[in-house]
Amino acid sequence: MADLDASVSGSFSIGGDLPVHRLGFGAMRITGSGIWGEPADRPEALRTLRRLPELGVTFIDTADSYGPDVSEWLIAEALHPYPAGLVIATKGGLTRLGPNVWLPVGRPEYLRQQALKSLRNLRVERIDLWQLHRIDSKVPRDEQFAAIKALLDDGVIRHAGLSEVGVEDIKAASKVFPVVTVQNRYNLVDRTSEAVLDYCTDNNIGFIPWYPLAAGDLAKPGSVLDEIAQAHGAAPSQVALAWVLRRSPVMLPIPGTSKVAHLEENVAGVGITLSDDEFKRLDTAGKTTFARAA
Repeated sequence: MADLDASVSGSFSIGGDLPVHRLGFGAMRITGSGIWGEPADRPEALRTLRRLPELGVTFIDTADSYGPDVSEWLIAEALHPYPAGLVIATKGGLTRLGPNVWLPVGRPEYLRQQALKSLRNLRVERIDLWQLHRIDSKVPRDEQFAAIKALLDDGVIRHAGLSEVGVEDIKAASKVFPVVTVQNRYNLVDRTSEAVLDYCTDNNIGFIPWYPLAAGDLAKPGSVLDEIAQAHGAAPSQVALAWVLRRSPVMLPIPGTSKVAHLEENVAGVGITLSDDEFKRLDTAGKTTFARAA
């Protein structure tokens, strides 16, 4: 496993001045069941985080709501002082009342409070990338965007992004502050955010797909994905990752895990090169599967 290198996935510059290797790491799964509390195997979660720089992973995505706070605490414990070139993104705007419970709160004072808390949790003087975890429908959207601009103006955060939004939301926010990333659910068989991805591609906005390895029925034996995976001597999830990476140059997938072996398997997926025909066949099969489920 010594030759694994996330840099093979290529690079993207977030906001024009934060270069990262395109394969990142999502730090949600290093917490407990229901994304609540401490992980079941804390030493293994810390080993997984410490393995990231060794594998060339330079982009970590987390959120104050993961745990809550636990993910940010573990990242700081494992990696601070941070290696040069490591970019840590976090999010705010979702509150937690218990396992698997997520409630949006977009009041400006709350968003600022959480960003300041993330500074302490991560042990940084400025957050490289802070993203609004959800737009709170109970608070005027422009008030939430204004709070983000204030965080930028005050130097609390360097860059800002949005999560689970449509194209119109991105355009509205962009009138208030530069939107450098968008984090929406996207994978081979979930194309709900296809228009958002195309908009991000056209405007050089980093697109961070969460749940990027999902393949649904395409992961079953005998499927197109299974056939192509066998041809490459790879797992279906690795081929799904290779397809996601090829889909757009602004794509920054963040598969997450709390185990070193699974992390190494994900990084190995960047070494898969799909032919034009394989990419098209997977694309068609994914769209067909998505249309059936819709």
